[in-house]
Amino acid sequence: MNHQLESKVLTIAMVAGETSGDLLAGLLLDGINQQWLHVQAMGIGGAQMKTRGFTAWWPSEKLAVFGYVDALLHYREIAGIRNQLKAKLIANPPDVFIGVDAPDFNLDLEADLRAAGIKSVHFVCPSIWAWRAKRVEKLKQSCDHVLCIYPFEPALLAQHGIAATFVGHPLASVIPLQPDKAQARQKLGLQLDDRVIAVLPGSRLSEIKHLAPRYFKAVASMNNAYTAMKYIVPTLPQFIPLLQQMARDCGVDSIVQIVSGQSHLALEACDVTLITSGTATLEAALYKRPMVIAYALNGLSYQIMKRKKLQLWVGLPNILCQKFVVPELLQDAATPEALANATLAWFDSPEKVADLERQFTELHHQLKRNTSELAAHAISQVLQAIQVPRA
Repeated sequence: MNHQLESKVLTIAMVAGETSGDLLAGLLLDGINQQWLHVQAMGIGGAQMKTRGFTAWWPSEKLAVFGYVDALLHYREIAGIRNQLKAKLIANPPDVFIGVDAPDFNLDLEADLRAAGIKSVHFVCPSIWAWRAKRVEKLKQSCDHVLCIYPFEPALLAQHGIAATFVGHPLASVIPLQPDKAQARQKLGLQLDDRVIAVLPGSRLSEIKHLAPRYFKAVASMNNAYTAMKYIVPTLPQFIPLLQQMARDCGVDSIVQIVSGQSHLALEACDVTLITSGTATLEAALYKRPMVIAYALNGLSYQIMKRKKLQLWVGLPNILCQKFVVPELLQDAATPEALANATLAWFDSPEKVADLERQFTELHHQLKRNTSELAAHAISQVLQAIQVPRA
């Protein structure tokens, strides 16, 4: 361990896109702050990073675009931010740049910074195993090291000459191996014998626009069949008014309980979740909850993504288990009726639910590592390479 390196002021530039990236970056900063006495971290980030002393020049929400069409609509603003950030960092180089997820934004930036002599680490391997296989070459050009959250990724990257470390998935350490459904329900004002469905329409505005109306129509259908069912809808504070209006439009405003944040509590409390594809589906799996995964976006974006898809699955639980352990309803197949039927089917399949819980427990053990410490150690190795050139 290089103690001289760790006693100096460590300057880190970071970019984390969206809510999930902010959470991952916050946990990474925990490890960095434990290993270095003096840290200055700045760049693009969110609330979790700010609580760890991060200086956000821009908020992470600026990078929260969804699909190819949405990205094109916001291209000028995002490109402007990237160019300004690049200029600032090249003018005042940090010890290391850490790009957290957001590969469309970060990989080009990392390549430019690396060309200017700034060490670059990418946290969260892009899904080259799911789609965009060509991105592996860009990854090789862009960064000195990749921090991987899935165990099979370092060997895959090694085949392409990319240095990588499996650091575990931070969420596997945050989420308990044995969820406490009773306590979660108490906190949300739900009874232990209630039948509870958590409805998670996504963390992006475009996801909510595409999927929330379908989910609420599915809720209306399920409520016609089972009037005693409880529905909890966790969302970001800025989306509450929109979701309340959508619920009114679908006639379910008196049925659903829309709450600010608390997605983990909702997943811990529920019996089943109707959920949008993304990091939240892994969170649901770590809470050992049966789910129905849905996904829909602009038609053109969907066709482009469909052509680049390398796996049979879209949802992370299915990809990680390498089989359909939970149903996926994509694009036009995600009708309110189909969503309702697939969600209710879990209540009639206790043996299937028990088997799923067993598989998700195994997955949890595979992903659980001391992520903060392992990631900070890998970054330390990259930094020491600056001090001691390789022979």
